[in-house]
Amino acid sequence: MTPLSGPILTGDAMRAAERAAGCSLSELMDRAGAALAESAWRFGGGQPILIACGPGNNGGDGYVAARLLKQRGADVRVAALREPRAELAMAARARWDGPVEALETAVCAPVLVDALFGTGLKRPLEPEVQVALARLSDQASFLIAVDLPSGVGTDDGTAFGAVQADLTLALGALKPAHLIQPAAGLCGHVQVANIGIPTERMIHVLTRPRLPVPGPDSHKYKRGFAGIAGGAMGGAAMLAARAAMPLAGYVALAGARRTGPDALVHRRLETLIEDPRLGALLAGPGLGRNDAARGILDQVLRSGRRLVLDADALMLMDETRLSRLANSPSPPILTPHDGEFATLFGPVEGPRWQRAQTAATTSGCIVVLKGANTIIAAPGGAVAIAPAAPGWLASAGTGDVLAGIIVALYASGDRPFVDPFSVACAAVWLHGEAARLAGPALTADDLPRHIPAAASACL
Repeated sequence: MTPLSGPILTGDAMRAAERAAGCSLSELMDRAGAALAESAWRFGGGQPILIACGPGNNGGDGYVAARLLKQRGADVRVAALREPRAELAMAARARWDGPVEALETAVCAPVLVDALFGTGLKRPLEPEVQVALARLSDQASFLIAVDLPSGVGTDDGTAFGAVQADLTLALGALKPAHLIQPAAGLCGHVQVANIGIPTERMIHVLTRPRLPVPGPDSHKYKRGFAGIAGGAMGGAAMLAARAAMPLAGYVALAGARRTGPDALVHRRLETLIEDPRLGALLAGPGLGRNDAARGILDQVLRSGRRLVLDADALMLMDETRLSRLANSPSPPILTPHDGEFATLFGPVEGPRWQRAQTAATTSGCIVVLKGANTIIAAPGGAVAIAPAAPGWLASAGTGDVLAGIIVALYASGDRPFVDPFSVACAAVWLHGEAARLAGPALTADDLPRHIPAAASACL
């Protein structure tokens, strides 16, 4: 299966792109209908097709596809929820010369095309629509959703009574719901149909990065000197250090027990911070939340280094410390999960990706909002949404491993990883790939030894 890639458009951005397409909306509907007809023809394998049309432009795409499929000799029928209300859909309905059955009483075909509702839905499907859609879905052997499965929130991935699709044909560009759970789990295989609309890349899918390859003039400090400030729980800092070591040229751990790999260097925090060769510094994993931890965090914040802040460091932040972050010479990278995010930023409105985007803009930091779909957001508004990583990552310590990967890449003197947004994106991808390679029932201890293989896919 080809990984998803490319720009992601919200519902509003999609409508703006359609208006800027340089052709009529009617022509765009014809292109969308043609793409849908092609998918139904190819995936249907000559079986009868039922197209369920809604009253809006999503239904209009369905009417266009039905007409084109009939011209190709397909056994195609149309069932409608109600007569079209949108002007373009009304015109498409008028060009369909076959019968239109009532959705509530229609008998399904082996191939069902869900063209009831696309982008813009913000409330649950009506109960009778849910019942009809579920009944038809149960009778079909293959379900194609047009743009989105009917009954999901375009921008936030909420499920409003949608049924599972086998294939979702995204029109023009991906939408947030194609990647954000629970909607993403209902989309099945997602394909993007190019219908000729301009797309921006402010929001995009996280894809495999390109890692810099050390050249003949490289040395351990040029590859990256990564520092980690340990604290009360040495195991978490050690996990971060083990994760950083395959990617950095030199890793030093301060304030944790003197154990671990032979290549790991132990330093006092004061001397580590003062070393001019230090590329980036991580604080948070196992730091603790007592006065000693606050003292360590304040030392780190005053260091003037590129910073990665995770776990306890985020929980110890207050207004004064946050304002210090905003004045950092290089944007810090923050890696909260949802609970830490709420503590750090308070209530932020909007879908999850938008909350991360807002937090990044207001804080001046790169925000890596961890979860089933990790979001990476930059102060300038750029957002990357990661496809779902293996669920086995829901295990203690895996976030410490991610933090270690990030600080190793941020410490690098090799381009392109002086850009913190690229650093965070690359690290999240490597973390997910290492988990995939580790396989089921992984623990955080398993991940670092799979990082070299994950990195080799990026060279």
